[in-house]
Amino acid sequence: MKNKKILITGAAGFIGSAFVRLIAGKYAASDIVVVDKLTYAGDLKRLEPVKGKFKFYKTDICNKKQIDRIFAQEKPDTVLHFAAESHVDRSITNPTVFIETNIKGTQILMDAARKYGVKKFIFISTDEVYGEIANGKFNEKSQIKPNSPYSASKAAADLLVQAYIRTYRFPAVIIRPSNNYGPWQYPEKLLPLAILRILGGGKIPVYGRGINVREWLYVEDCVRGVLLVLQKGKIGEAYNLGSSCESRNIDTVKLLLKTLNAAPDRFEFVKDRLGHDIRYSLDSGRIRKELGWRPRFKLVQGLKSTVDWSLKHENWLKSKLKDINKLYK
Repeated sequence: MKNKKILITGAAGFIGSAFVRLIAGKYAASDIVVVDKLTYAGDLKRLEPVKGKFKFYKTDICNKKQIDRIFAQEKPDTVLHFAAESHVDRSITNPTVFIETNIKGTQILMDAARKYGVKKFIFISTDEVYGEIANGKFNEKSQIKPNSPYSASKAAADLLVQAYIRTYRFPAVIIRPSNNYGPWQYPEKLLPLAILRILGGGKIPVYGRGINVREWLYVEDCVRGVLLVLQKGKIGEAYNLGSSCESRNIDTVKLLLKTLNAAPDRFEFVKDRLGHDIRYSLDSGRIRKELGWRPRFKLVQGLKSTVDWSLKHENWLKSKLKDINKLYK
């Protein structure tokens, strides 16, 4: 990876920052260019452990002029596109910003990448583009059939990347990860929200009856997979990135309560999310067989690591409390 300049969007977000922390030291500081709008979900504190090992631009990926200027100045060889509006609940309340950022922003980045000769463009999609599946698993050829405004915006971007690959021979690779969790996750998501509620003496809100199934992927496992795709993934292809650690939400919450040494009844069922997908499950055989990726964290281990981190960074979690209370009032 020497002498290869990489540009990372959404680098102050949850997964993007984990990727930056992973590669810092593998590249020269001048060869890591990070871009983030610093919305509510972006936080440069996530990058403090690798401060000075990258070049930062505060930029909205929907700002075509600013993106063009960055690409013209930096001339990156590769692009890792993590930037996205990502929370389903917020997309139900206000879909517009998801359409703007996730679709238009992706198009602007790809046009800049084409203009300035980027050699590889990694688009971070999501397992939610496939919709729900009661039995079996989604593979990379499964039909894309999203069910929420968030997943529809990501599916549209995913399809747009595929169209650029076909129409322009654009050098893109698509990654579709399952539900990420771990340190530095913004507490609008289930697990950090649950930890924050327990630390504050409250109860964990669980949608419906808690029977919805998710495939939980520890964020460090995810970004190792992304790095492998960057290094060895085939241009024009898609890779599912899942852990095979499936769990109903209620079971995940009970395991988290046990990990926190909290009473097993510290949860409450709340009105279900609109259009709530019942189950996600990925066939990740391709990335395992072709690139040799394997997850290192089982759910029990990942939750333990996440709880340990959260107890050490309780002040950071609580600093987000005002906004979270507005979302879940």
